[in-house]
Amino acid sequence: MKSVAIIGAGITGLSAAFYLKRKGVSVTIYEAHNRVGGVIQSVRQNDFLAEFGPNSILETSSKISELIRDLKLEPRKIYANAAAKNRYVVRDQKLIALPSSQAEFLTTKLFSARAKFALAREPFVPPRRDGVEESVAEFFLRRLNQEFLDRAIDPFIAGIYAGDPQKLSLQHAFPKLLEAEQKHGSLIKGQLFGAAQQKENGEISRRGARMFSFDEGLQVLTDALREQPGDSIRLNSSVEKISATANGWTMQLDENGRKNVAEHSAVIFCGTAFKLAELKIESPPLIDFSPFSEIRHPPVASVVLGFPRAAVAHPLDGFGVLVPKIENFKILGTIFSSSLFPNRAPENFVTLTTYLGGERQPQLALKSPAELVAVTREDLAILLGAHGEPAFQHVTLFPKAIPQYNVGYGKFKNLLVEAESKMPGLFFAGSFRDGISLGDSILSGDHAAQRLQVFLQTTN
Repeated sequence: MKSVAIIGAGITGLSAAFYLKRKGVSVTIYEAHNRVGGVIQSVRQNDFLAEFGPNSILETSSKISELIRDLKLEPRKIYANAAAKNRYVVRDQKLIALPSSQAEFLTTKLFSARAKFALAREPFVPPRRDGVEESVAEFFLRRLNQEFLDRAIDPFIAGIYAGDPQKLSLQHAFPKLLEAEQKHGSLIKGQLFGAAQQKENGEISRRGARMFSFDEGLQVLTDALREQPGDSIRLNSSVEKISATANGWTMQLDENGRKNVAEHSAVIFCGTAFKLAELKIESPPLIDFSPFSEIRHPPVASVVLGFPRAAVAHPLDGFGVLVPKIENFKILGTIFSSSLFPNRAPENFVTLTTYLGGERQPQLALKSPAELVAVTREDLAILLGAHGEPAFQHVTLFPKAIPQYNVGYGKFKNLLVEAESKMPGLFFAGSFRDGISLGDSILSGDHAAQRLQVFLQTTN
């Protein structure tokens, strides 16, 4: 019987296993650590709920909704509170809500008259069609202006990638923006005319997608996926080398300090880019994956603090706040977790999730938990009026967090396509290939499973 090895039990690997098992394919997942879920982990303590990493998923595809239904998790699924609609950005050390309508944009104090005029003239800026790969910053400076880059795009990039708009590739980090310009000549026109096409494809724009989590956090999802393969998940199993054979692939493993060997018909690598660079792959032709070590993964720290509601002056009536670099704060932004979803804090308390580090200040994320809490409290005191000792605190460090799709990233994607075409039965999926959001990772696992299934059907 044909069998498939999946390397990595994060959300991508678990999703790929789920889709393959539904098709009757035998799957074994090899996970180097002692738990599944990767960056997804939730903890409840004294009625506070802290997420180690991501806080929510955007329902950008019907595939995501179907997965939740198939796992029978709909009763535990909770959408973001509609009342927490505001998304704040800091200007002059004050929180200002992003405008959600044309009328609000005209009156907002977040942007000057010059920036508002730049947006009004955006549909008349000619598209660039010379094929030169631009950074996010270059693109928005060309189409809008410096203020828009500093006040809107920079904090947005910090909130998604913890990245640097001067380095990130528009083509690879935000391909739909490039597509809007190339197809419609304008971002505004692209937003107006692109909605119909997304509907046809069963997609929902990130702007229009509903945000959700679960009653006990995102780990509910990975725990449910964990139950699907059952005993076929092998924890503390590090894959050291894979070798192509006449019948598939041989894997050399280190399992709790013991050397083992496993045979499989095909392999899906769902680990990280830096682990792919370390993996020994023997197959004609030999392809050098060591360049994947060049992909930037800046460190990011998550600081979750719980305060008495009376100790925070701001109404917390929104998703959270993003902080532009030019405001000179330490934090990248804060999610108002207890405003967004219920049961994230005890009654009369609030939970705030703050991120630090990234490309903006990578060394800051590496400070001690006590120092990170102190820095976070200083900034939240100014921005939110949060005072007094927190009733709850939880700090998580990701030394290598989010892969940065910087200018030139296409060489990595091209190498993966080449490898899949020249190394039959070896496939790649994950945040370093198909997008960094949780939704992207789920779809990446699904797409890899589809490619692998076609391979199994066309081989003896």
